[in-house]
Amino acid sequence: MIKIEKNTLESSHQSQPVFTAGTPVIKAGIAMILIHGRGATAHSILTLVNELKRDDLAYLAPQAANQSWYPYGFMTPIERNQPGISSGLQVINDIIQQLNSQKIPREKIILLGFSQGACLALEYVIRNACRFGGVVGLSGGLIGPPGTKWDYPGNLDGTPVFLGCSDTDFHIPKERVEETAVIMHERGGFVDIRFYNGMGHTINQEEIEVVKEMIGKL
Repeated sequence: MIKIEKNTLESSHQSQPVFTAGTPVIKAGIAMILIHGRGATAHSILTLVNELKRDDLAYLAPQAANQSWYPYGFMTPIERNQPGISSGLQVINDIIQQLNSQKIPREKIILLGFSQGACLALEYVIRNACRFGGVVGLSGGLIGPPGTKWDYPGNLDGTPVFLGCSDTDFHIPKERVEETAVIMHERGGFVDIRFYNGMGHTINQEEIEVVKEMIGKL
């Protein structure tokens, strides 16, 4: 477990621990940040490490306060989900800055999130667009109500982006995942979007294989 210093933002996410697995950051050339979903834990999303079968990466998973990054649905007006969203985005940024300081650049960092964590990871990427090692949104989409404009500066510069979701996910409208894919493509991402018939709100083996391939290309 590593500690991220609490910053000045008035929220409790910064006071929560960041758990690690795999190779220590100081020895790893590639890192993956895993963001858990609502009601889950950093430990639960770190179980994906066993599925990925790549111990040569540094895996970092922050814990949300009270197991939730923000209180309402991801398509609720953003101000109602504050300061949770801003706090969660800052946690991701803190981790990336720490990795950069330990000689792992953004182009060697993969951001992966599931559900609420996927929404947060995707939102971070579109607000801080540059070349990342990869972006994985499992059952998630960009944050904001219908009509939101994600007109932030920056370019993903060919970053591989994978979006996987059920075609009937109760929590994640298919249209928002498609909209997210368009925005990511327009911002310069190399986007792979896949829907799974009646899958439910979960992660399947094909998605795991896509992530393993993404790691292999780094």
